[in-house]
Amino acid sequence: MSEQFPDKTNYRQCSISVMDTINDPDIVFDEKGISNYYYEYKKAEAEKVIKGDAGRQKLEAIAAEIKQAGSNAQYDCIMGLSGGVDSTYVALLAKQLGLRPLAVHFDNGWNSELSVMNIENIVNRLGFDLFTYVINWDEFKDLQISYLKASVIDIEAITDHAIFATLYRLAGERNIKYILSGTNVQTENTLPKSWIYSKTDHINIKSIHKVFGSVPLKTFPFMDAKVKRYYQKVKGVRSISVLNYVDYNKANVKAAIQEELGWRDYGGKHYESIWTRFYQGYILPVKFGIDKRKAHLSDLIFSEQITKEEALAELQNPIYEAAQQQTDYAFVLKKLGFTDDEFNDIMKQPRCSHYEFDYEKPIDERYPLLKPVKFIYRKLFPVKK
Repeated sequence: MSEQFPDKTNYRQCSISVMDTINDPDIVFDEKGISNYYYEYKKAEAEKVIKGDAGRQKLEAIAAEIKQAGSNAQYDCIMGLSGGVDSTYVALLAKQLGLRPLAVHFDNGWNSELSVMNIENIVNRLGFDLFTYVINWDEFKDLQISYLKASVIDIEAITDHAIFATLYRLAGERNIKYILSGTNVQTENTLPKSWIYSKTDHINIKSIHKVFGSVPLKTFPFMDAKVKRYYQKVKGVRSISVLNYVDYNKANVKAAIQEELGWRDYGGKHYESIWTRFYQGYILPVKFGIDKRKAHLSDLIFSEQITKEEALAELQNPIYEAAQQQTDYAFVLKKLGFTDDEFNDIMKQPRCSHYEFDYEKPIDERYPLLKPVKFIYRKLFPVKK
């Protein structure tokens, strides 16, 4: 058996969730057979999630702060809008709270027709202004091809990085102090570290592109830690995960946005993007042996939205509907300019770690002289307990 698809002789599955040992070197179990992901979820939930009346009161207090800070501005907050469940519900909450967001859609060239329709319905029904950032396709295509050739796992990191950078830049330019984020604990806390990579590492993106790319990245919206600190400390921009202050039940939320906004389901998490659907439904399982549904379903188990039995039944369904997979396969190869043989050669290449390229190192590693300075400072000014 190869490293990517290890021997399943020692297979184990979490006694609570559907997380298991397949292509997850970091999973561990306690004496009850419960995996580390359950405890990580419960810790995050205890620290970040406020439900019921207390959550609503906290959310309304945050909304009051946002309104006050933006009282003299055209928009009092900014939010990303992909047309997916999370961002759509954030938009609905913003309207219910009386906020005046600028909705920002990041167009990386992979929108499905359904996502475009959903976005139009959302902004029209809620009366929000929409700003669409269209990335330079030649640059972005070259980046995606570079990541495919590099055989690193997190090809989506470049989209996430660009969205993150775009929102902060627009907020800073327009003096908007608050970003409404759709990230949340209740449906997306669980994800093995080996399945993803840092979304903020601009050095890693540039390093991979330097090896495999050919189109200069003149306009790609990079964001490094220094620039982020500038927006946060100088411009006062804050990101608020509003979904952590509501009882976020995925089934109920889908029903609500369907009724209120005419939203239509994509059939998978983040499947509003053709590329994401192809990446999660084909590249991850075929090349890397990873089924991300396990993580998504496990969060729903941890948050008591579904049972383990229901999750196991869902995993019996194909990751990708066969006809849709064939259509997407042909579309992706044509759009990226690959022949079947070229793409199959890429799919056969062994996985390569992001860390085999240059990356953003911890501050102590980047500035080794800081270590003795920090040591002396801690000796002189010990933290009071």
